[in-house]
Amino acid sequence: MPKTHTRRFLLAGTAALVALPGAARAAAEQQALVDRATLTVQEFMRDQHAADIRSLLRRARAVMVFPRVFRGGFIIGGEGGSGVLVARDGAGNWSSPAFYGLASGSIGLQIGVSDSQIMVFIMNDRALQAVLQSQFKFGGDASLAIATIGAGIEGGTTAAMRADIVAISRSRGLYAGISLEGSLVSRRNDDNAAYFGRPVSPEEIVLRMEAHNPGADNLRAALAAFSQAA
Repeated sequence: MPKTHTRRFLLAGTAALVALPGAARAAAEQQALVDRATLTVQEFMRDQHAADIRSLLRRARAVMVFPRVFRGGFIIGGEGGSGVLVARDGAGNWSSPAFYGLASGSIGLQIGVSDSQIMVFIMNDRALQAVLQSQFKFGGDASLAIATIGAGIEGGTTAAMRADIVAISRSRGLYAGISLEGSLVSRRNDDNAAYFGRPVSPEEIVLRMEAHNPGADNLRAALAAFSQAA
């Protein structure tokens, strides 16, 4: 296709998205996030440490997936991204996703930009109940053991076996690994309402499984497949 026609096609697609009603546009944005979360799960499971990640997933009560978390700065840095929370019931069925945001700030000598994919494995009901609060701060609940592991899993598996929450990242850029200490996870009720077409809480989505969007079926299927015993 000639460049001129390609440009016109892209502009037309952008214009069509902008022309969507507000609710439909919001739902489309959330579907794009769910699709990116699905790809993130698939990429983690193709990682050289996939066996360790599968082991965590098989034991996890719930999982948060942040497809893109940006961190960057000079002297003052910040971190943020959008993600989804999914949980499973006693029969192994995964829920539809509830939407969350991740944000933190830090001060120190740092230069660069990092783009990370993060999976947060919530290993038990106590940790899930803590995350389901309107805001959850990593390290804010002294009763929860949290293990954060960077791009390499070696050396972190022992701590991860005893942790209530395990976060694993795949990072690109000038920062190595992650530190979620002090990071704040907040529910996004407006995103949930846009995606499911009605106001619905994270508890209704991931615990009682009273909301479903077929657009999340690929994500649920990927988690179900990868959490099966090898």
